Amino acid sequence: MTSKEERVFRFAPSPNGYLHLGHAYSALLNFDLARQCGGRLLLRIEDIDTRRARPEFEAAIYEDLAWLGLDWERPVRRQSEHFGDYARALDRLDAMGLIYACDCKRSDIAQMAAGKRDWPRDPDGSPLYPGTCRSKPRRTAREVLAEGGLALRLDMRRASTLAGQGLTWREFGADSPSLRRGAADDPQGTTIAADPAEWGDVVLVRKDTPASYHIAVVVDDALQGVTDVVRGKDLFEATSLHRLLQRLLDLPAPDYRHHGLVLDENGEKLAKSVASTALRALRAEGWTPADVRRRVGL
Repeated sequence: MTSKEERVFRFAPSPNGYLHLGHAYSALLNFDLARQCGGRLLLRIEDIDTRRARPEFEAAIYEDLAWLGLDWERPVRRQSEHFGDYARALDRLDAMGLIYACDCKRSDIAQMAAGKRDWPRDPDGSPLYPGTCRSKPRRTAREVLAEGGLALRLDMRRASTLAGQGLTWREFGADSPSLRRGAADDPQGTTIAADPAEWGDVVLVRKDTPASYHIAVVVDDALQGVTDVVRGKDLFEATSLHRLLQRLLDLPAPDYRHHGLVLDENGEKLAKSVASTALRALRAEGWTPADVRRRVGL
């Protein structure tokens, strides 16, 4: 890692299910790296999606992490208590003319892209939004949110133009996906060129969620003074978008490390959505924290 006076790491799970081995790996890696450099470890509860967040899952997060032997600073930041922070960031983007209302559904976009092999797709494989609502009469973000029923999108072309050239980030770790961008691994970090345009006009707010993951995470990291973002390589491409938002909002850029993922016996990524075995279930079977560390390679 780079040499800064104080390194601040964070583990930021969502309380919409029980933690599994993939979460344990990321949490333990953040804990170990913070301890090795005499840094700080923060725990953040990313419960901005209040429909799916559950108190029992949040309680289980604390229980599982304590069982693994982790400790973190208090108080814990809970996103649901800081909607105003995200609203202020959106207001700033809105004042720059970078946000527009959109009433297109995912199914609408999928239908437009159906059967078209050359339809561009984002890094997650979803068809890119063609900008259907971009030319409609403009309203402020707060007006749109007050009416409900719409999403707010980032005008990527205008945002990229305003951000200018030279958008990069520093990537660390031998298991990061840096080589996919043609960069050689370097123990002192590798400069990665960001390409936010590959995400198109991303949604920053939906009618049922006051901020997207992307806007919330960059605001949270800045407000908490996070210097090192250590997370799974499935979020590597999203870093381009996060760097764009950081520049537009005049937020500091952390160092990044995108670690490998813990896979199941079929070589698939562990996930709550596919009911991967929870840490609490492994604990009930007699696993110890040392067993977990061995399984994830730490």
